[in-house]
Amino acid sequence: MLEENYVRAKAAAILLVLMSFSVHSQQPTAPSKPDEPATGTLDGRVVNESGQPLVGAAVYVRAVGLANLGRTTVTDSDGNFQISGLDPAAYTVSALLPAYTTIPRDPDDPTNYYRAGDSVRLQLIKGGIITGTVTTVAGDPVVAVRVRAYLVRDANGRTPKSAIAPFGERSTDDRGVYRIFGLAPGTYLVYAGGSGFGMVNAYDSDTPTYAPSSTRDTAAPIVVRAGEESNVDIRYRGEPGHTVSGTVRVQGSTGASLMLVPAGSGFLPAGNTFQPPGSRGFSFSGVSDGDYDLMAQETISPQGAYSPEIAVSEPQRITVKGADITGIEMATKPLLSISGRIALESSRAPECERKRRPLFAETLVSLKRNQQSSEKEHLQFLRFYAIPALPDKEGAFVLHNVPAGQYTFSPRFFAHYWYLQSIFRPNITPGGTGKAAPTNQRIDAARNWTTVKPGDHITGLAITLAEGAGSLRGQVTAQEGARLPARVSVYLVPAEREKADDVLRFFAAAVSDDGSFALSNLPPGRYLAIAQTAMENEPDTTDKLRLPDAMDSRLKLRRDAENLKLETELKACQNVTDFRLPIKPH
Repeated sequence: MLEENYVRAKAAAILLVLMSFSVHSQQPTAPSKPDEPATGTLDGRVVNESGQPLVGAAVYVRAVGLANLGRTTVTDSDGNFQISGLDPAAYTVSALLPAYTTIPRDPDDPTNYYRAGDSVRLQLIKGGIITGTVTTVAGDPVVAVRVRAYLVRDANGRTPKSAIAPFGERSTDDRGVYRIFGLAPGTYLVYAGGSGFGMVNAYDSDTPTYAPSSTRDTAAPIVVRAGEESNVDIRYRGEPGHTVSGTVRVQGSTGASLMLVPAGSGFLPAGNTFQPPGSRGFSFSGVSDGDYDLMAQETISPQGAYSPEIAVSEPQRITVKGADITGIEMATKPLLSISGRIALESSRAPECERKRRPLFAETLVSLKRNQQSSEKEHLQFLRFYAIPALPDKEGAFVLHNVPAGQYTFSPRFFAHYWYLQSIFRPNITPGGTGKAAPTNQRIDAARNWTTVKPGDHITGLAITLAEGAGSLRGQVTAQEGARLPARVSVYLVPAEREKADDVLRFFAAAVSDDGSFALSNLPPGRYLAIAQTAMENEPDTTDKLRLPDAMDSRLKLRRDAENLKLETELKACQNVTDFRLPIKPH
């Protein structure tokens, strides 16, 4: 039974991650045949950190925009997999193998999407292990208590930004022994008891006891490394917790889910509960003293929809101090929306004839939130929302469930000879209506943040994809006798003065260990190229370089590139494969 409960909890977590599209490949793979129609087959290989094949790994392939769990398969003796019969779509691909985990990634990097015809390489690493015993103050084993490990900082010291922070859960056996494996490298907090996911447990009404035998404020952080085992014993305090209860006024008839998070914890839930339809309210048990943020959400669109409409409450701060809290009242409100259309602009250049056009079924529009906004929203509650939008056959799309904030837009498409030409939105009338003002003025939504305020439903976003893109591949070279430093990136900036403020003409790509680099979907025109070490907190990807707040970085790059005076010109649909670029000297 204990094993079954663990599997259920793990499966539920994986399902939530799949639903929020946080699954991804660790190494971007370019479309294998970008200019041919989709073949209906997606294949690839799953390997470990040494590049050796992983046998029996479960591979999940899910089409974005379809309300289903997608397709699954298992790798063969060479680590290979293949799924056939796939319709044209954008797919997410992930792999799972007991005791293994994915390589930590930059949370700001975009998710990788694939289409039928691509070949994908997925890499897993051996997960870390936390094991130990849970005993009473008298030294007796605590049997069948749930022990949880939540990631609070990744291997690079960053707070997790995914919809669900990596975690593990196991129950103790008759000796009080637990063992949690397959953990991503990083720093964890480990605790026993308290309420959480899964079936009701005898220790749910106790306050969590954090290792070694403390409250959360004095808990000992546990560092987990790939493939290594950490021993963490817990002396269980067995202290009864408090109850937090109230009611949620909902929009529909599906009930409401609630989450209780310690204030300032990032994303470390203290409890989750559900207010069933028609019930009198909700209740959390086993809550210890402290400050918490409480939020409710409900689904108000038909079950099974790809992007169900979500209503959420305002986060409510509560303080538990030596007593139960009752009578909390909350109400949910629908989130906001942004709608628009994607237009395709063909080229008349003879070099671009008979090139593959983008398919709307393989195109996505994503939002990127301004993390530096002065608005102090509770971001830990908002990571389930604003999933990518899929255009219809006419190119129209709607981004549902958008929390208030500042955003920029990131279209993703599969077409080697096309590029993102422009993103415009109408000027918005004052007062938060989200409707276009009575003027022909358009705002460059690529260069400027789009602010979404409570009550807004923004319409008229116009995204244009144009034919004629080229590509640039080549080699970065170091000075004679020297090796390339770590974290080198290649940057392209527009050479034409009139294009200096066009953020969609700025590109960045990481340089591989062998000095090679590749840039694609480049608009035709003149560029200045530069290769240099990507410093900490400086933009080193195209998405980061194009952010409205990266203007100073773009200006500096342009000055450096002008001094280097290495210019190249790309004609329509031209592919350059032998470009050589010296690294900028310090």
